Amino acid sequence: MRTVLVTGTGGAGRTTTAAATALAAARRGRRVLLLTTDRGPAPDAVLGTALPPPATAGRYPQPPGVPWAEPVEAAPGLWAARVATGEHFQDRARDLQERGASLFDLLGATPLDPEELTELPGAEPLAVLAALRAAHTAAAWDLLVVDMPAVHETVRLLALPEQLRRYLRRLLPAERQAARALRPMLAQLAGVPMPAQRLYEAAERWEAELAAVQDVVEAGGTTVRLVAEPGPIAARALRLARAGLALQGCRVDALVANRVLPAGDGGDSWLAGLVTEQQTALKELYEEYLTDGITLCELPHLGRDPRGHEDLGALVDAAASTTIGGEGGAVGIIEGEGLADELDGWPATGSEPDAWTVEDRLAGDGVLLWRLPLPGADRDALDLIRRGDELIIGVGPFRRVLPLPSALRRCTVSGAGLRDGALCVRFTPDPALWPRTP
Repeated sequence: MRTVLVTGTGGAGRTTTAAATALAAARRGRRVLLLTTDRGPAPDAVLGTALPPPATAGRYPQPPGVPWAEPVEAAPGLWAARVATGEHFQDRARDLQERGASLFDLLGATPLDPEELTELPGAEPLAVLAALRAAHTAAAWDLLVVDMPAVHETVRLLALPEQLRRYLRRLLPAERQAARALRPMLAQLAGVPMPAQRLYEAAERWEAELAAVQDVVEAGGTTVRLVAEPGPIAARALRLARAGLALQGCRVDALVANRVLPAGDGGDSWLAGLVTEQQTALKELYEEYLTDGITLCELPHLGRDPRGHEDLGALVDAAASTTIGGEGGAVGIIEGEGLADELDGWPATGSEPDAWTVEDRLAGDGVLLWRLPLPGADRDALDLIRRGDELIIGVGPFRRVLPLPSALRRCTVSGAGLRDGALCVRFTPDPALWPRTP
């Protein structure tokens, strides 16, 4: 199943772009599920269809573990639903209290009543991740389109499964198995009951669920679609976010320039300045993204906020994509339904990110070079720390802990540099650890 995660700068029209992408694919005969995290009226207005509330009597109308209400058919082949963030939090909190009942008794704690389980800040990312996994498990659709939060929040959200798994491995390492065998004896010595076995089983279940979500995020059919209203501020914000997505290994399939004004319009009015600013920004975006093989799609400004099937259909019909492909890397223009063309034949030419490769330069330079593509990264925003067998890389506010390939663990870091959109880290073999040649 293809998955398209639609994100972008604040107010750029992520919900509209996600709905138009879903509609374009549904028109081509695909079964599409559109999920939105927007709790306001925007998704209902854009789709022209009222999305039902996600909860009924405090529980999911869907089977347990499916964090959205029964999807509504917004158009032929297109179903839509809102992610049930609050209900997902309540469901998990109840489960945690039930599994940890003996521990709460040991501590003398009083469990919270159901009506006290109000959603806490930070609950939305976990609900979105659960929705991604549930949609893939159901396998009832050909395409999943997710209306994600703003781009910087999305980068952190996509990094969450790997981070949480790392925390679990550090806090509950494999050696805990031995502690389980000692627990009955410790309970007799202490004279109090020890935490229940199912509390440990819950941690294992969380790790398995996070691994399944990480598989979805890293799958070859999962891509990120960026949305921005052309302008200098949006271009800078996208550049940093794009570097953060690359750090997480996420693929960007297209950049959608939304609310594009007709070139040449405005005359001597105040619109002329806005049109000129947009065209200047578009030229910069074309030069930056097309060079890396990322399709650009333009959605016109309708002169109003899109509302209902008619306006969505107008956007789909008017969507024009520009891509590089074919012989000699020629530039091609795709008129009409440009939002759907990038979904066909994935992976397209040039759309796969460069591999994180280790280059053997021992013969010439005496080093091994680890090349990590980070398009959009700025030299001043990079941070690099070696810690044991791990490399901690920071790009602005984003950070990732990468395990070193086996060959590099026997080396020391001798330098690093940013060249042609890639972080190149040089490793010099440690004579005490590197095998000697006769």
